[in-house]
Amino acid sequence: QVQVVESGGDLVQPGGSLRLSCAASGTIFSIYAISWYRQAPGKQRELVAALTTNSGSTNYADSVKGRFTIARDNAKNTVYLQMNSLKPEDTAVYYCALDYQRRSHEARTTTWGQGTQVTVSS
Repeated sequence: QVQVVESGGDLVQPGGSLRLSCAASGTIFSIYAISWYRQAPGKQRELVAALTTNSGSTNYADSVKGRFTIARDNAKNTVYLQMNSLKPEDTAVYYCALDYQRRSHEARTTTWGQGTQVTVSS
């Protein structure tokens, strides 16, 4: 069983910074991509940032470009989302999604974490 756990959400003032963590555990043969999504109240879940592991390429939502950075610590099997210059509109539950293969003969699949709340408010 693969588990994905997010942490690091908090209440922060506008202009502040937070670093979210996404830790994966369990049997994993290969990881293809790790992504951060967010969902604000009354809105659809949206992609914030994604990292493709084989190429190292990243992509970001236009709304967070230049402010957020996704990075991976291979040794810790952890992915971080560094969020700077936070705005009230960044308030949401942030989810991590792991796109992987558990074993070489199994199909590719995605596991989601439970989410971590980020609130940007003065």
